[in-house]
Amino acid sequence: MIQDLIAAERRELAALLDELPADSWRSPTLCAGWCVADVVAHMTMPFRFSTGQFVRELLKSAGRFNRMADRVARREAAELSREALVASLRNNADHPWRPPGGGPEGALSHDVIHGLDITTALGLERRVPAERLGVVLSGIKPKQVKYFGTDLSGVCLRADDLDWSYGTGTPVTGPAQDLLLVLCNRRLPAGRLRGEPSARFTTV
Repeated sequence: MIQDLIAAERRELAALLDELPADSWRSPTLCAGWCVADVVAHMTMPFRFSTGQFVRELLKSAGRFNRMADRVARREAAELSREALVASLRNNADHPWRPPGGGPEGALSHDVIHGLDITTALGLERRVPAERLGVVLSGIKPKQVKYFGTDLSGVCLRADDLDWSYGTGTPVTGPAQDLLLVLCNRRLPAGRLRGEPSARFTTV
């Protein structure tokens, strides 16, 4: 059951975040412009906001979701303690939140991707279990890739630890969780991918 996978992911991330040094909470992540605290505040926002509160915040940002998400994440990261943010993630492991139109697979994707935004940027060797990655990767559709603005023209992403590939063209290989981040238009640290076009998806 996907809800069990969601709950396990949230609990594991909460345990990892609990162990981070305090100064790591201000470290940058793969989410452009967001530090660890901002990402965790964003991940846990659905647990604190009613539908009415969400709509009011969206109206304050003229209906622009990304602008609203950025503003609220920064505000709540500044107002809430790291203990409160970790507790929000842990205590809501079984929360039934679903992103609009995303279903339970979308909720799992949200947690997995943002967890990787943190752990990959910090150089932590956490591997997302294959069962969870399989659910997330199987749900990736061209419209999601287009939403993220990822340019995969002429490239085939090919996992070296799962039976999974995406696209056609020159192979770029690496761990499935790193390729998931490529799909989401994240720039990875150098050396994590192989293949001639890999520099396109890594930091300089």
